[in-house]
Amino acid sequence: MVKKITRRAFTTSTLATASLISTKAWGQTDPALLQDIDEENIADLETGTVKRNSSNFKSKSWQPYFSNLKNNVVLVDTRSRALHYWSEDETIYKLYPTSVPESDDLTRLGRTSIIRKRIGPDWRPTANMLKRNPDWPKYIPAGPENPLGTHALYLSWQYYRIHGTHDTRKIGRRSSNGCIGLFNEHIAELFELTKVGTQVLLI
Repeated sequence: MVKKITRRAFTTSTLATASLISTKAWGQTDPALLQDIDEENIADLETGTVKRNSSNFKSKSWQPYFSNLKNNVVLVDTRSRALHYWSEDETIYKLYPTSVPESDDLTRLGRTSIIRKRIGPDWRPTANMLKRNPDWPKYIPAGPENPLGTHALYLSWQYYRIHGTHDTRKIGRRSSNGCIGLFNEHIAELFELTKVGTQVLLI
């Protein structure tokens, strides 16, 4: 049975912080608070009704996916469109909604790691992106038009990143060209939590 999350119930829980309500975004530390949010329904904070969403706000345990938490770990579940973060000492757990690649052929799964971190990233589309989208610019500097948002975490796989986005409509959707996107508020928080060497697994 799907349990609706009312506006009153949501805002009175510890899920509701002022900054997250304003952006309809959640980054959670308490897994117990996530159990009543069905994978196909989340609260619409504007109307108090429940609307369809493809993100799965259910907590996970790190043990099935990692042998250890050295350097912190990030799990990206492309099916539920959610990113999980655990700190090395297990004191911090975060869960964020994401955008994921728009097609299976653009999706890469497996183990990688963060090799570089950048605030205010610039962006150059790959040759394949330009082939698919010949009208795209060859370079976009940091700023509000940049598709990487305010922060970027570069992975050991060439061209793959976890980054922010200025287009919040993309979150919770299959909408990227291969990268994993987060709300800018969330990537800024994840940026501070992660380090070069943080383990990353995409499933």
